[in-house]
Amino acid sequence: MTAPSLSLVARRGGRLAGSIAVPGDKSISHRALMLGALAVGETRVSGLLEGEDVLRTAAAMRALGASVARAETAEGPLWTLHGRGVGGLREPDEVLDMGNAGTGARLLMGLLATHPLFAVLTGDASLRRRPMARVTEPLGRFGATFHGRAGGRLPIAVLGTGQALPVRYRLPVASAQVKSALLLAGLNTAGTTTVIEPVPTRDHSERMLTHFGAHLDAVSDDDGAPGIALAGQPELVGADVVVPGDPSSAAFPLVAGLLVPDSRLTVRGVGLNPRRTGLLATLAEMGADLEATNQRTEGGEPVADLTVTHGPLKGIDVPADRAPDMIDEYPILAVAAAGAEGTTRMRGLGELRVKESDRLGGTARGLAACGVAVEIEGDDLIVHGSGRPPAGGATIAVELDHRMAMAFLVLGLIADSPVAIDDGRAIDTSFPGFVDLMTGLGATISEVP
Repeated sequence: MTAPSLSLVARRGGRLAGSIAVPGDKSISHRALMLGALAVGETRVSGLLEGEDVLRTAAAMRALGASVARAETAEGPLWTLHGRGVGGLREPDEVLDMGNAGTGARLLMGLLATHPLFAVLTGDASLRRRPMARVTEPLGRFGATFHGRAGGRLPIAVLGTGQALPVRYRLPVASAQVKSALLLAGLNTAGTTTVIEPVPTRDHSERMLTHFGAHLDAVSDDDGAPGIALAGQPELVGADVVVPGDPSSAAFPLVAGLLVPDSRLTVRGVGLNPRRTGLLATLAEMGADLEATNQRTEGGEPVADLTVTHGPLKGIDVPADRAPDMIDEYPILAVAAAGAEGTTRMRGLGELRVKESDRLGGTARGLAACGVAVEIEGDDLIVHGSGRPPAGGATIAVELDHRMAMAFLVLGLIADSPVAIDDGRAIDTSFPGFVDLMTGLGATISEVP
């Protein structure tokens, strides 16, 4: 039975203030569970994002034969895995339902592709609309077979291979998900698997693979394009993983703190992987008062506490080559641009068309409904900020997209009239407790009766 929709509304109120921690990084959480399921021995994961997306990955790892347990400790939840070893996953008895987890589904296809087993993957209505061919096509080069709906969409049946061939593949479009799926497939492949990127993408997989004992080398193609070479069939060894706060989740309270008058707030323990800091660099160029303190390394990832103070922002030109470092943050960046003075042009956003929703078109439609001057030219999103609060007064159809939902709730905190979203259920996929956390800072967000 489908749960009823959850309509939420955000209104302008007082200042935002406080010190908070956001949920664990979703990308790292998925990878920690998958590599823990392949490692020999015990893996302990603290700070895991306990959103619906990651819980689906945990359930899939159990279905594939790994031991996955959760315990409460004085420091918070601790997840413990006992893995099967590289090549040791067993055939699942049931369909693997990944819910809304696009990252989980694509990475899981990489794991399954080089195991001699049969599996079927499905997801919710939003995930079933998302194209998977850009993952299944290169994974097929290892020898795996995929059968899905038109356009390579879920549900997809996977027939993995027990005699995988090493692959050298050049990504036509920069994508950390596709790169990671290929590297995961390469784990159970004799020989060296090489992935070449048009531009570098986030390297969570490479860092965590190294943390668990895999051997990777940086390489380059004949034209100098960067790449990663993975030596196949390593023995991964269980390891402790501390998951930092997700920078994509931290983006929402940080931008809210910059936009809401008289606000000052701190988000503790945010991951600052160099391939994830595009939004922070962009906000700094817009004039944001943003400070990083207590910088440290946890689980192989750089981490810091981030403090923002309200102040004026100005429009800028955001280059296309920054997109891989902030692809999930464009909806909330567009909200920041709506509150800025001047025009912000965000270039090269074609990837947004194939996220949980068409985020490029959806962001433009939502901003326009709230009285913001906005246009799309090719793959560029252009927002004309007036330096004053947008009109608001609209209900935004977010198409079960968690980042769209949170972005427009932040917009409602500064708009002249309240901004509502038609359904906030998907927020829990990446940011459980978002509304309570924001209201704890002073935001006015509530359910629509």
